[in-house]
Parts: sequence; C-alpha cells; structure tokens
Amino acid sequence: MAKLSPNAPCPCGSGKKYKKCCAPFHKGALPKDALTLMKSRYSAYAAGKSDYILKTTHPDNPDFTTDTVSWKSSVDAFSQNTAFHELKIIDYTDGETEVYVTFIARLSSGELKEKSRFVKESGRWFYHSGVFEE
Repeated sequence: MAKLSPNAPCPCGSGKKYKKCCAPFHKGALPKDALTLMKSRYSAYAAGKSDYILKTTHPDNPDFTTDTVSWKSSVDAFSQNTAFHELKIIDYTDGETEVYVTFIARLSSGELKEKSRFVKESGRWFYHSGVFEE
C-alpha cells in the first residue's frame, strides 16, 4: 500500500487535506468526540496506520488481543489488500460516555454497513464493538 500523502484528500471524506484532518490523531492527538474517532479510524485503515487502530480499540472488543504482533499484522493485511473508496455516516446517537455511529464504508470488497459502539473512559474515546447491518 502506498503511503498517504499529507496533501491528499483525507479518506474520511471531510474535504480537507489529510495533514489538516485525521493525520494529527494518527500522530497522537485525542479525538474530541466519538464521531471524530470513528472517521479517524476509517482513515487509519486507509492510510495503513494499524498502531492507531490497536490503540483506539477497547479491551472488551472481540478482536482485542494482547498478541499485538499478530493483531497488527492482521490489520496491516486488511489495509493493504483493501481500497477505501468512501465513508458515509448514516446515523449518530450522541452521549456522554457511550455513542453509536452507523456508517457505510464503500470498499474494494463491497459495501460494509455497521452500527459501531464507542465508549469514553478516562477522558478518551474507544471503539468498543460493532454490529453489521443489512
């Protein structure tokens, strides 16, 4: 997978350049809300930033493992073998410590519709889990 140029349009669909949108989160800035985290995670997959995916996944997530080498390898393989065409937010349910975001991701492998659950702990948002929808 080619490295995402800082001046390329951000994969999240904001219309901003990557360097002014999701890149700061991939470098350590904390997303202010769950929707921003969701978009930055989509961009991380597109940009091959597997460390960010691991770091922003809640320990209760079914994919979470302390075997970070194989987990990172799995995320890297998915990112490298998938083209990320478009992200569409369908629904967003806001909350103080729990948020649901329903989205459609257009990928080279087809459309993926998911209702994602995000939780806030110690001032940080995490991707908790998701349910695929028809």
